[in-house]
Amino acid sequence: MKKGLLVIVAAILSCSVKADEGMWILPLLKQQKFAEMQALGLKLQDYDIYSPDSSALKDAVVIFGGGCTGEMVSPEGLLLTNHHCGYSQIQMHSTLEHDYLSNGFWAASREQELPNPGLKVTFIDKIEDVTDYVKGRLAKDEDPTGMNFLSPKYLNGLAKERIGEAFLQNNPGVDVEIKAFYGGNVYYMFTKKIYSDVRLVGAPPSSIGKFGADTDNWMWPRHTGDFSVFRVYADANGEPAEYSDKNVPLRPKRWLKISLKGVQENDFAMMMGFPGRTNKYYTSWEVEERRDIDNTVRINIRELRQEAMLEEMLNDPAIRIQYSSKYASSTNAYKNAIGSSWAINKHHLEEVKKAEQDRLIEWGKKNCQPDYEEALLSLEQLVYERKDLRFRGWMLDEALLRGIEFARVPTQIKPLCDALRSKNKSEQEKQLHLFELAYLKFYDKNYSPEVDRKIAKIMLSEYRRLVSPTSQPAWFAVIDKRFKGDVNKFVDHLFEKSIFGNERNFEKFKSSPSVKALEKDPMIQFAVAVQQEKTALTKALADFDAGYAQAHRKYVEGLLKMYGDKANFPDANFSLRLTYGQVKGYSPSDAVYYQCQTTLDGVMEKEDPDNWEFVVPDQLKKLYAEKNFGRYALPDGRMPVAFSASTHSTGGNSGSPVLNADGELIGINFDRNWEGVGGDIQYLPDYQRSIIVDVRYVLFIIDKYAGAGYLLDEMELSE
Repeated sequence: MKKGLLVIVAAILSCSVKADEGMWILPLLKQQKFAEMQALGLKLQDYDIYSPDSSALKDAVVIFGGGCTGEMVSPEGLLLTNHHCGYSQIQMHSTLEHDYLSNGFWAASREQELPNPGLKVTFIDKIEDVTDYVKGRLAKDEDPTGMNFLSPKYLNGLAKERIGEAFLQNNPGVDVEIKAFYGGNVYYMFTKKIYSDVRLVGAPPSSIGKFGADTDNWMWPRHTGDFSVFRVYADANGEPAEYSDKNVPLRPKRWLKISLKGVQENDFAMMMGFPGRTNKYYTSWEVEERRDIDNTVRINIRELRQEAMLEEMLNDPAIRIQYSSKYASSTNAYKNAIGSSWAINKHHLEEVKKAEQDRLIEWGKKNCQPDYEEALLSLEQLVYERKDLRFRGWMLDEALLRGIEFARVPTQIKPLCDALRSKNKSEQEKQLHLFELAYLKFYDKNYSPEVDRKIAKIMLSEYRRLVSPTSQPAWFAVIDKRFKGDVNKFVDHLFEKSIFGNERNFEKFKSSPSVKALEKDPMIQFAVAVQQEKTALTKALADFDAGYAQAHRKYVEGLLKMYGDKANFPDANFSLRLTYGQVKGYSPSDAVYYQCQTTLDGVMEKEDPDNWEFVVPDQLKKLYAEKNFGRYALPDGRMPVAFSASTHSTGGNSGSPVLNADGELIGINFDRNWEGVGGDIQYLPDYQRSIIVDVRYVLFIIDKYAGAGYLLDEMELSE
């Protein structure tokens, strides 16, 4: 067994980067990876993908909202992303009378497209290496051992200083950002143009866009039409502008041509997008910490919360609409944690990282550079010393701050209390109005006090079971003193007595507001206690941050020097990256092989009218029975749905365009396979697969299912 483990470790470390591994920075693409991409089948030149001086494919790729990717697919501002990326917008527009989550939505005209306040689409206009500039400023830093070398606030201040406030004032919608790469050894500045008039054009019903839901999440084979359609609007000059009926569809610098030619096993595929976070440069101690603290807490707490939430959603259609987005968000990270721990154990990632560390130590000794070993010793000690604080922090975040919604009730009561003590009527009315707005933000249309009450009892019980009484917020002693440790009675008391317990209580407070009611409100006291504990834990953990960051930067510096000319990519940080590979299936276990393409046959095989996750719409069944697939079918007459590829992706790549060797859109990335989640720590070439909705299925649903073929008229299709 030990010999087998050594073989695994040696195989992973035999080369710093595998053929399909990597999330590459576009300005370095030509020198780092372009020859390999062409050898794998790419037919483009490097400047077709990225050019600092002219339009290229990268100009069609955008940040959608705050955590997804999208792509421009027409000269009239049409944008594709995932259904789950547009889910909160679809939900926002849904009511019991117009249930777009269940029935889908398609605007028959531009006037029917739905605005989405707060939703933004961001283009990357320019990428510049500013390493020398940043390091020059850091050399003058008054605190050279501090955290400014990684601080977004500090770095973005440098970005604004570099480009000049006058430029930003004269170019509304333009912003700049400097990001750290390789642990703070390299820096790039991104000039961005941000559009805030983004309208919903179309979305399939959840029975297509979310088919398989939580059961199939992180799984392959997959049969989900995970896409939605939006349109970006601008002012008459094509510049960013707030929503206005006078705005016009944006004509982007570049939009993607869409391929109807399909994919075959081993075809070249590349993806551009904004991967959020990876941990390629974890040490072995951090791998252990990730599995034994972060993942273990998240799996346990979210499983309890999700069971309670789902029960209520299945019992009440109104609750289903209210909590569908919350539930989906929770289960996504929950399954990721399970897959991450599975990969750590199966692929011995602790040992893999330990072997890399030992290799660096030996290299450092041979090259008279002992500071890399010192950095590793510091990292080991820091991870060990923060263990208890990290566990308490994860428990607080998952069980109380995320798990209990009333832990987020408004707690800034001093202005209202001061006004109530005063004789100033106008100030009282003003502060009461502001307090009511804060209440309505908490008690919005997606909040159910009964669901929150049920979940709170479960969350608080588990928190108190696992966290030592001496490490809980001091105010929690009231549970033992007044309620003899009965959490259920305590939570019921909060809902019965608090201003925020129900709408009746709040209306009663409004009619006769008092300082005493605010200062003695049990939900406010609960929320304040949780916030104070969060502040204390954050401060305690922050004491480790500077030492960790400095040691980690030195460790990564050593790895880069040790690997020398071998190309190494930096960890994901939600900056624009390119990854490439091939359309491929994989073997998850002995005697099992998953093909790279799924079809509508699989949707019908999975159909279960009694299970909300696998309901198939009647119209889709009709099209299937008639084989009415049009020009979107495979050569053998079947209808493609999704495919898998060896591209290295992670969260943030949701909605990313997947392109063929000619740079044409062949699919939209929406997930990863269960077995490949560990790729956030160490790429697993035999297991790592991106899960991609085939663009032919997207067009089929728009055209044949929704009858919205007019949208295709503005796209550029390649057959």
